[in-house]
Amino acid sequence: MELFLLYQYFIALILFILFINFIFNHFLFKDITIFKLSDEIKNNPPLVSILIPARNEEKNIQRCLKAFLKQDYPNFEIIVLDDNSTDDTYNIVKKLSEKNKNIKIYKGKRLPAGWLGKNFACHQLSRYAKGEYLIFTDADTYHLPNSISCALAALINNNLDALCPIPREIMVTIHERMVIPFMNFAILLFMPFALIKKSKNPLFATGVGQYFIFKRETYFGIGGHAAVKGKILEDVHIAKKTKEMGYKYMIFDGSKIVSCRMYKNFKEVFLGYSKFLFSAFDYNAFMMTIALGFFALFFLLPYIFLPAGLFLYHWPREIISSIIVQISIISIIKIINALRLKERILDFLLVPVSIIYIIIIAINSYFQSKFGVGIYWKGRTYQAESNSDELSIVENDDVKLKTGKLH
Repeated sequence: MELFLLYQYFIALILFILFINFIFNHFLFKDITIFKLSDEIKNNPPLVSILIPARNEEKNIQRCLKAFLKQDYPNFEIIVLDDNSTDDTYNIVKKLSEKNKNIKIYKGKRLPAGWLGKNFACHQLSRYAKGEYLIFTDADTYHLPNSISCALAALINNNLDALCPIPREIMVTIHERMVIPFMNFAILLFMPFALIKKSKNPLFATGVGQYFIFKRETYFGIGGHAAVKGKILEDVHIAKKTKEMGYKYMIFDGSKIVSCRMYKNFKEVFLGYSKFLFSAFDYNAFMMTIALGFFALFFLLPYIFLPAGLFLYHWPREIISSIIVQISIISIIKIINALRLKERILDFLLVPVSIIYIIIIAINSYFQSKFGVGIYWKGRTYQAESNSDELSIVENDDVKLKTGKLH
């Protein structure tokens, strides 16, 4: 029992350390709307290229484009690449482009060997862009009128080469709320923000592919999306590549300038996160097991131990008190996070449910990538073959077309 008590103290200590890091990150995670453009930039605004890859986005693309047309920044071009859509995406954008000279639409080329779909689409978009600054954003995002101006101001005022404003994630169903907040929760809890800008180590970098802004020379200096062409988590890898090449990079709270509803039901959440969770661990089953064990240890077991200790085993007060401290720290973190990112506050009561969702999806991601038909997403299947570092890509006709490297 003494060893079990020491174990509980250890868990409480680690959670307290993570809480301190979270609080520091909370203050360093700056609201991007505090940055304003100088009069010099306002009087002579540089061209900004808005680059939007779109594959089967007929439900989202018009809303996204109309939001950009309402921007308070005057000098921008919008370039959409229709990534071999099978729906009406191209025609919707084409009609809007005929009425608005700022919008241009191009048809994407056939996906070549070694590339993933979004990465190749972004690569093509960059070749059409003429702007001094490049903004990559997803077709399902919604941008408020200050989106361009605030992102550009944050980049210039902080003397950065690239940055990522983390969007506000819109979540409605219980499935969305149990899984999607985990991304920002993990970033704010584990990533030391002070080192993202100051350290040159690419380990201290992350990003969310829904919104990036680069100086033109920075983007092409790192090799653009060609440098991460075979990566499913291209957003994290391109952030790391930016730091690896010696450029200055930072993430900001972009919840007041951009929002996104990633998925709308259990199937979309399950498939969407299955697509990349295993890849987040570089397709290393051992590392994924360690990470899932860590999350279960710190964010699931306390919720199991508390009722077990109170009603089944009648553990000593010291152990129960330590477990209560652990759950209290987790709850405070989740409440602060919810207030900051406009999530549902009462969802802090469902932390163990959230962890169970993540574990199940991660296991599915592993089995589908290694032993199943692969991860299906927007007409393409991505499969990490067993005992191989190859990535097979299957297009709409379910015929294996391409082979590229995972690493």
